[in-house]
Amino acid sequence: MTTGQAGTALGCSIPTVKKLMATGVIPGVRGQGRQVFPLAALQQLQVRPAADLTALGPAEVAVLRSDAPAKVDEPDREWIGFGAALNEAQLLAALSGWWRCDPARVAAGGVLPVTVAGFVVAVLTGLTGWESDGTVGTAARFRFPKARLAGYLTDLTAPANVADPAVPEDARLASLLLGTRLASVSGGPIAYVTTNPTTDTADEGE
Repeated sequence: MTTGQAGTALGCSIPTVKKLMATGVIPGVRGQGRQVFPLAALQQLQVRPAADLTALGPAEVAVLRSDAPAKVDEPDREWIGFGAALNEAQLLAALSGWWRCDPARVAAGGVLPVTVAGFVVAVLTGLTGWESDGTVGTAARFRFPKARLAGYLTDLTAPANVADPAVPEDARLASLLLGTRLASVSGGPIAYVTTNPTTDTADEGE
């Protein structure tokens, strides 16, 4: 399938499809030449269920809308974004900050699903405590140094948790969320979604 056909089938834009392919979670994607979306993978993603947010507890959770991995020159991490080829330590560092957000609001949800193209590819917990980059006002960025990587995927078509969480609740949350569809809308990397399905926003908008 072309990326345009895949986007139509999944309800997202061509750039969003290409971003999903660039994360490495879709098997069968060619690294060279014209990019095509494997039909078998597309068929599996089309029937993926929506995340059951009612099982989370809080009335609202934050969602990290991630990009494909990109190299950065920062003292505490080599990468930002989500990539299946990153190891667990690299991935945790890449996903645990720095974002423009309301850190107390993020922490209150107790869990942070990470999505690419509206699919949950990783789950962060341990969001108690945060650090600011020192910027004042709405431009301030925050990270969560105690965050744990409760789970992540390397193959979205066969969603199995690659991490081995030591905390039973982390394992439960990862099992509940990984591989599901979770729509969100935001002008930045962090979105907030209600856990009441009657009021969830139904457009990933990436």
